[in-house]
Order: sequence, then structure tokens, then C-alpha cells
Amino acid sequence: MLAIRTRRRKAAALATAAVLAAVAAPSLTATPATATTASAATTASDYDSTYYKDAIGKTGDSLKSALHTIISDQTKLSYSAVWDALKATDEDPDNSGNVILLYSGVSRSKSLNGGDTGDWNREHVWAKSHGDFGTSTGPGTDIHHLRPSDVRVNSVRGNKDFDNGGSAVSEGGGSLTDSDSFEPRDAVKGDVARMIFYMAVRYEGGDGFADLEVNGQVDNGSNPYMGKLSVLKAWNDEDPPDAFEERRNQVIYDEFQHNRNPFVDHPEWVESIW
Repeated sequence: MLAIRTRRRKAAALATAAVLAAVAAPSLTATPATATTASAATTASDYDSTYYKDAIGKTGDSLKSALHTIISDQTKLSYSAVWDALKATDEDPDNSGNVILLYSGVSRSKSLNGGDTGDWNREHVWAKSHGDFGTSTGPGTDIHHLRPSDVRVNSVRGNKDFDNGGSAVSEGGGSLTDSDSFEPRDAVKGDVARMIFYMAVRYEGGDGFADLEVNGQVDNGSNPYMGKLSVLKAWNDEDPPDAFEERRNQVIYDEFQHNRNPFVDHPEWVESIW
């Protein structure tokens, strides 16, 4: 269960991190990931007068609509291109030959991408069956919600909604699961929430895809909904963006899709919209 923490919201924009480089050689075995630190070369507030200028000062549906317009201007990747993108966005800052796996927190060789036990694969944090978009170019290949995950742990998560509770996932880094929900490890609860909120703003029924929305329930099946809203909002508060998440947002913006996850830059906008 998530430890009780002091709730804190960031009223000001959060720092985005510069790209980190490491010199360690790749490892062919999984090793525990270490903490991520970075110094900020650019801050989120630097984008308020440029990238976010049409959203600043707005709230509620007006803010959501403005952000949708802003972040919909993006370069789209093919599903095969996602492999190499994730090797850059989720690189272990302490070992440039590895990526950090989302749910387990393990550092694993970039070369171990695939579908076998011991490999890592491409996890759709917004389950691709929730809206039936599959791996289509668009929501199915949007790396703001695609993350490296251990093949077996990814299978345990399946297409479950997010909620608190359940039993421990073997080698899941502290993640829990039950019959209809999945709770990621504490260190990435906020990351998961902000990816879900990004998807609900980015995909509003245009582009030939379903209108994705966050709702207050679990077991949403193939409907274009993801829950549980109250829990995801709490996770956003309790686990604010860290250097790894901020760096990831910057790399996606600079090198791949050229759009940003606004809730990494302004996590307080979650409360403003929902």
C-alpha cells in the first residue's frame, strides 16, 4: 500500500532536466536501478511564454482544450521505431547501455528487448485495448505512455486499470495487483498518473481514434476509459516529477515527437482540469 505522505502540489513550474550521459558498459543481466539526479538546463517556466502560451491562465475545460491543441502538434513514430526511442528516453543515467524498467525499477541491457522471459518489451501504460487502438501509429505508438517493462511483469499488469491494493507482484519492485487493478511501485505512481492524464488530453476523438477519458472506476474493459481517477490524482500529488521523468519529457520533445507532457511540467494542472 502507498505510504501516507504529506500531500504537496507544485504551484510553480518544475525543472526539466538536461540529458544525462554515463560511461558504464552494457550489462547482460538485470541489476537494481539507482536514484536519478540531474541539473536543469531548461526549466518548465521557460516554455510558459512560448510552448504553453495559449494555455497559461486557463482552467477546467478551457485549459484541457488549449493543451489538446498544443500537444497534438507532434511527430508520430512507427511501432518499430519505438524500440530505439525507448532506449534513449528511458536510458539508465548510471549505465548508458541499459534502460530502467518502469514497474520493477530494474536496470536491464538495451539489447534485451523482445518477447522472451528476461527481456523487456513495450508497455502501453494506457492499455491499448481501452479504446481498441492497438499499435496503430498515434496512441499505439505515442512514447509519452510507452515504457520499457519486464515481459513477465508486463503480462501480469495486462490491461488492468490502476488502483491501490492487491498482492505483491513477483520481481515487480513493490508493485501490487488483484483481479481488476494494478498498483505500480511507489517511485513511479506519479509517472503513471501523468501519462494517463496526458493520453486523456491528447486523444479527444480526432485522428480517427477513440476519445480517451479518465473515470472513477476499474474494470473498464475495451471501453476508452481508464481509472481510477481519484487514485491517479492522489498519485500525481504524492509522487511529483523527478529528474528521470523530467529528462524523459525533454528527450521526447527534443529528439522524437517534439511535443511535451504538460503534467510533467505543470502537475498542478491535473487538479485544475479534474
